[in-house]
Amino acid sequence: MQVSALTPTWVLHLHVSPSPTNSSLQTLLQPASRSTSSLVRRRSLSKDEPLIDGLPKEYYDDEWQARQREKTKELHRLRQEEEEEEERKVEEYREIGTRLKDYPEEDLRKARKLVSGFIRAAEEVEEKIEEAAERGELTELVLMVIWNRMDLAKRDNEKEAVRSLDLLYRRVETEILKREASPAMRLLNDLLNMHDGFDNEGWLKECKKRMIDTFPREDPFSILVPAGFDINKHDGLLRPPLEAEDLLLRVDFVREVDGLLQEVRYEQTLLQSAEGLDAESVAFRLKQQEKQRTIHQVETLLDLAMNLQW
Repeated sequence: MQVSALTPTWVLHLHVSPSPTNSSLQTLLQPASRSTSSLVRRRSLSKDEPLIDGLPKEYYDDEWQARQREKTKELHRLRQEEEEEEERKVEEYREIGTRLKDYPEEDLRKARKLVSGFIRAAEEVEEKIEEAAERGELTELVLMVIWNRMDLAKRDNEKEAVRSLDLLYRRVETEILKREASPAMRLLNDLLNMHDGFDNEGWLKECKKRMIDTFPREDPFSILVPAGFDINKHDGLLRPPLEAEDLLLRVDFVREVDGLLQEVRYEQTLLQSAEGLDAESVAFRLKQQEKQRTIHQVETLLDLAMNLQW
């Protein structure tokens, strides 16, 4: 075989080497196999780390790796937020549990038992509260126990329980205030509760009758002698009647109710009207409207007492 100047150098190399077979020659002359080219490509995608069999090809994609790192950071952030929220809840539960630690254990046990009885009473809760008030068992501690239960229900998002406990708290608080109030304030509370929300004229008639039955007559003769006294059948000296402990004079009622109205009106001037349409603003306005209706009723009762005639 003649060698020309155009003969490739690899042909010269083949001729100086032992003669390969045709199949060996084909193997040398054909391009690199598929596995070899794939290996080259995979190595080019990950130059600084060794190849690991069984891993997906995305493992060697830099963009995919970056996305995975961002996902990992986000998961760590969410986990940290969950742990912080859990710690906050634990701290809140701990704070709720330690509110009552300064009260005597025996008193705390009785208050919790009383509140549990109110909750189980269902429709008879009004009677149970009044009976407890008669026995002198309604105290600030009872209110604190109800408040704690309501706080726990709020933390657990138990809306029905929160609503029921809120009503129970208000009812017990009203009964406590009623027992501690003066005779004038107790009478005012009873008169307001007599209103059915519809028949205003009928309510005023009932209130007038209640006032006449409650206030002693104020003519000079009735001040000196008891009701039903017949001077024509009396012998001896006239003595003024002893003042009863629960006796309520009309002048005392008028004075206390007027003072209450002045205080409430002053508080109303300090409050700013909420004009938003969110739930909190709407609830505030409704509460203010209800308060204004009650103030108007108290003003009506005050005017009735001032002009009362027997």
